[in-house]
Amino acid sequence: MTETSGERILEGVCAADGLVVGRAVPLVSSAHVHRAAGSPGEERGVLVQAIAHASEQLDKLAQSQDEMGAEILEFQTALLEDEDLLAPVYAAVETGLPADQAWMRVIDGEIVEYREGEDDYFRARADDLLDLRDRVLSVLQGKEPARIELDGDIIVARDLTPSRFLELDWSVYRGAALCGGSPTSHVAILARARGIPLVVGLEDALETLQEACPAVLDAESGRLILGPTPGTLEEIAGRLHARKADDAAARSLIGEAAATARGEHVEILINADDPRVLAEVPVAQCDGIGLTRTEFLFSDGMLPDAQKQYEVYRDLVTWAEGRPVIIRTLDAGGDKPIPGVTVDDESNPFLGLRGVRLSLITPEVLKQQLRALARAAALGPLKIMIPMVTVPEEVDAVRALLNAVLSELAAEGVAHARPQIGMMVEVPAAALTAERFKVDFFSIGSNDLIQYTTACARDNPAVTRLANPKNPAVLELIRRTVEAAARMGVEVSLCGDMASDPERIPDLLDCGLRRLSVAPAQVGRVKLAVRRYG
Repeated sequence: MTETSGERILEGVCAADGLVVGRAVPLVSSAHVHRAAGSPGEERGVLVQAIAHASEQLDKLAQSQDEMGAEILEFQTALLEDEDLLAPVYAAVETGLPADQAWMRVIDGEIVEYREGEDDYFRARADDLLDLRDRVLSVLQGKEPARIELDGDIIVARDLTPSRFLELDWSVYRGAALCGGSPTSHVAILARARGIPLVVGLEDALETLQEACPAVLDAESGRLILGPTPGTLEEIAGRLHARKADDAAARSLIGEAAATARGEHVEILINADDPRVLAEVPVAQCDGIGLTRTEFLFSDGMLPDAQKQYEVYRDLVTWAEGRPVIIRTLDAGGDKPIPGVTVDDESNPFLGLRGVRLSLITPEVLKQQLRALARAAALGPLKIMIPMVTVPEEVDAVRALLNAVLSELAAEGVAHARPQIGMMVEVPAAALTAERFKVDFFSIGSNDLIQYTTACARDNPAVTRLANPKNPAVLELIRRTVEAAARMGVEVSLCGDMASDPERIPDLLDCGLRRLSVAPAQVGRVKLAVRRYG
């Protein structure tokens, strides 16, 4: 923390962009309540009822949420039905522990294991367990949820659980600052989707904020400024004015083709994290789909058959109306475990069996996906992108499987076409030797490229400042890939978070990129950044 003339600046990490000027108020948790315990049988009954009541609360809350919020809450409800999670709690009750103490002891242990584990996915999901712990505990102890006692604009809290975030009225509150949290948590995802500025990792925020006070939540820079000086407020007012002007300019460009100040065309495609979002995106706003993450098809733990996948891919091609559609094969592993597919208990999942490495040891899963993709390619310009490629032999192996699938479809008389095959460039070894790979296109995955180049886990706030997209080594690898693609005469794009960040657009254009795949919500702002280049 820095302090100047009474102004206190707390440094954190941006989880959802924005600027808010107003009053910061603490979110106050109710005190722990001790309850009288009954017999083990009585306590088990109390616990069963509390879990059922908590599940009802989550179901009711889910009914008032959009699809994203509802899915997060449904995930929590599923945890409340997980026998492996609940069995140790019931066993603790049988030893004579009161229901609330048994619940807290077991779930706290699980939370610690999640947070201290090496699997980044489970570290991020610790918040869901914390959410469930507090909800069931509140029911058991008859406690009120955390509350805000004063009027304000910026919520300051030790942390926010997903269900608590969804319960708060964000038409009243305009931003949040958290002592803990992670840019990859469910709360961060919800905040970005709803346009709620959020800063995380402000370790001493609650200790510093004893009562409501004037504040600035500078989520652009990852800061909470308490008691801002007149000079700071003037500077923030200028930035707010500029943001408002940029928003208007971006809206005016969203339906136009992207071009630099010199008139050079830049293709703007969109990322389809979940194809359901495309219902709200006019196809005329973009030049196609530059990345479809197919992990959502496997999110319920079920392996979708080729027909189900084909129907989804068909709808994407239909939506694109002749524009290219790039679909990435299953990128499981790392922070995306899938039951029945990924390997459990890897010591370092990000450096283990993920992406194409995993697909090639589960070839039947990959063949089902290739079959569906080849069928959908008969309907339009669909392209296949292979994730986490390190050596050319991996591309060759996928192409061999595709050839086998095409032969099978031809023998069966099923309509199909041969899709182009490209690869993600996210491993430094691939970026340095791009010309060795016989592919139809490259797509640079900046998130993992930054992670692997800087040796910084992308979801660890402690090393966020080192995982810098402007690191000269990162930009050099991007530039080398673009130059290699030019020599090979193949397309190259970038589909990571760098492409959705207007501040990074000049760097990417300087590297020679003229094809970017961005988050749908950022299309206008990226086109504005392109317009200002050169």
